[in-house]
Amino acid sequence: LVLQPESKDLSQEQLAAEVKSIYTGLTMVETKCIHIDKAQQATPRSESKITDEHWQAMIALHRTLLHEHHDFFLASQHPVASPALKRLALKYSMPARMWKHGIHSFLELLRHRLPESLEYMLAFIYLAYQMMALLYETVGTFRNTWIECLGDLGRYRMAVEDEDVRDREIWAGVARSWYNKAADTNPAIGRLFHHLAILARPNMVQQLYLYNRSLTSIIPFMNARESIVTILDPVLSENPPLQLSLSDASLLKIHALLFTKKELNAVSAAIDIYINGLVSSIAQEGPKWRETGSFTGIANAGVLFDFGNEKNIMRFLFEVRRKTIQQKDPKSMPPGLPEDQSLCFDLATQLFVSTFKTVLSRRSDKNVLSYVHVSLVLLLNVVHIATAFPKEKYVRALLDAAPWSELVSYTNALISTEDNLDENYKKIVLFEDGGRPLPEDWMLRGLSWAFEYCPRAWFKDAAVTEEEERYMEWTSTMKARVDRVLSLVVQLA
Repeated sequence: LVLQPESKDLSQEQLAAEVKSIYTGLTMVETKCIHIDKAQQATPRSESKITDEHWQAMIALHRTLLHEHHDFFLASQHPVASPALKRLALKYSMPARMWKHGIHSFLELLRHRLPESLEYMLAFIYLAYQMMALLYETVGTFRNTWIECLGDLGRYRMAVEDEDVRDREIWAGVARSWYNKAADTNPAIGRLFHHLAILARPNMVQQLYLYNRSLTSIIPFMNARESIVTILDPVLSENPPLQLSLSDASLLKIHALLFTKKELNAVSAAIDIYINGLVSSIAQEGPKWRETGSFTGIANAGVLFDFGNEKNIMRFLFEVRRKTIQQKDPKSMPPGLPEDQSLCFDLATQLFVSTFKTVLSRRSDKNVLSYVHVSLVLLLNVVHIATAFPKEKYVRALLDAAPWSELVSYTNALISTEDNLDENYKKIVLFEDGGRPLPEDWMLRGLSWAFEYCPRAWFKDAAVTEEEERYMEWTSTMKARVDRVLSLVVQLA
């Protein structure tokens, strides 16, 4: 079908008949694809070698299915199509079916037949990528879906590149760009940050932050609990990864112990080792710790949420508060935490408080402000929870343990060293019109424990803001960060 969206000489009846005809042909091709993919996946690799002719035939069949989907979307989303006709794509789950039967199942078949299938896998990835890019340009109704699919295809292309490191990095960047674009529109979807975590290799601290972000997003992605093991298991082995600094290895080990819950009696000692080396690590990293501090603050918050555990009290309370504010019906209050989870929460609190207290001791070091900012956002929102649930003992215990006296000393020192301090902080003006989001603001978006914080309007220019630009430290960034920290302290007071 060659059907231009701008042509308007079709009647509703003609268009409906065209869509029906396309759908009939599409389902026939789809059925063949499903049958062939299942048959090949069920056949042990050792029992059959797929010939070149068979690979070519399967690619041609899946290409036909993709073209049928393309025609269906153009016709059903035509400018003169009725609302009922436009709803058909959602009614019959067409975007999901296109990805599952037209692309993903066949890609997995190709992947399991590597390396002999490499040539055909590359050809099919390029074919599918071109089709998704075309749909991204022509069928805007499902643009968010196309964006994520383009990211997935970029990730597949990256994963099969073993020879050219530069090509691998290029495709990782392509995938990362699409996932970030998707996250701009839907920052609450944890699945996107899981995918970004995979692409963050070999930066294991950034991966730790992204996996925890995935698990503590408003819409958490629980599969990240399986993926996070890939960075936690190695640090518990006798030969931990060589690329890790002592401080990073210690932090990852604490997370690993709390995640596995196998050696909880070793956590306090691991925290002591981490804290003993933290000050020197901050000093050594210098300005780079601004980013590391944000990663650390959000990752450690994830431990308080027990890595997204559905029975975790913090996850539950924040979900209840969010649904109450949004006037949705929250679930009933769960019973008390299991004994091992109570111990985990105490140890998670110890990690949060010890780290925060140590960071606050760096009173003249502006590089720790990003961590202080993130931690104050968490504390402020925990205070909101304590107000809504005054009898909740775990929340009260966390607030009682918080390093309040150290925070007062830090704040006084911060005020004394600032020239031309913006008095707005006393008025609790957190987000001024025309301001620029701080680098860590981008990281806080969509988190279940920060959903009341950054106003969505502040990110209205997200689509035109380059990823690198978001995390740049501008001349004005540090002053804005100081003002924000002081405003948060005033709110907490």
